[in-house]
Amino acid sequence: MAKIYTRRGDDGSTGLFGGPRVRKDDLRVSAYGDVDELNSALGMAREEVPAGDLRDLIDSLQSELFTLGAELATPDVDAAPKEVPRITADHVARLEFEIDRLTEQLPPMKNFILPGGSRAGAALHLCRTVCRRAERKVVELAESARVPDQGLAYLNRLSDLLFVMARAANLRAGGREIPWVPSR
Repeated sequence: MAKIYTRRGDDGSTGLFGGPRVRKDDLRVSAYGDVDELNSALGMAREEVPAGDLRDLIDSLQSELFTLGAELATPDVDAAPKEVPRITADHVARLEFEIDRLTEQLPPMKNFILPGGSRAGAALHLCRTVCRRAERKVVELAESARVPDQGLAYLNRLSDLLFVMARAANLRAGGREIPWVPSR
């Protein structure tokens, strides 16, 4: 039986894909860690979404987030031990297609809405906020290191898609959206 632990990280370091060992609080590790957290949150949301197009879409998104995580974990793609999969402009275009497809099914927004509305909608709103955090971390990483060419566009579009998916999940669960009423 292969063991899951290696003990190599006991000193607070981790190995990058095709690169050096770095501290576990390295900005690159934080960036792909936030993408991993988003992937896990999507896994939770998936279990709240009924079978159908939204669940199938989540399955695709989770696979693509693994791809993005692999890219982020690779500081020098040319030095990687094997070819690293990539997020491409086609992935970003597919997100845009899905945003447009789902938006056509939704009533127009008349005001801001609060996260919630249904268990599935709330879970997808949480994914949206985790996605925005991951995007901010990748932007921060881009100030000092190379990041995947399409990674930022993908995360930006993904947070929009997750918002639309949350609205669609709420509509399918009975149409409940909670309007924001500013406090005075």
